[in-house]
Amino acid sequence: MNGKYVLDTTIVIKVFANDEGIMKRVKECSQIYIPSIVIGELYYGAYNSTKVKTNIKRIEQLIETCPILDCDVLASEEYGKIKRELKLKGTPIPENDIWIAAISIKNNIPLAGRDRHFRYIDGLSYQEW
Repeated sequence: MNGKYVLDTTIVIKVFANDEGIMKRVKECSQIYIPSIVIGELYYGAYNSTKVKTNIKRIEQLIETCPILDCDVLASEEYGKIKRELKLKGTPIPENDIWIAAISIKNNIPLAGRDRHFRYIDGLSYQEW
């Protein structure tokens, strides 16, 4: 499975939990990237948890070790295309996941996640881990 991957929140949470299967896959990657949207979702989870400080420390360590992919004008354009296509198909998905997919497509890096609805997005290279 060598290669580069963008990780969805569902995968990062499994990394934080030291899920054996996910850890094995991540270690086989040449590079992993985290979308800034995922960082926001992780912070929300941390502030909504009973272990705020511990969870924030995990996020900070992730930020130090993985490149973070920001949302820019090109990703914003991709977001608009994706959202329109999903509307026409009648297959809406969560807003944050549209942004995560747009960032992945814009950077031409496959997305790894656990949400089947990513399959509805044309042009997204997606793997369910």
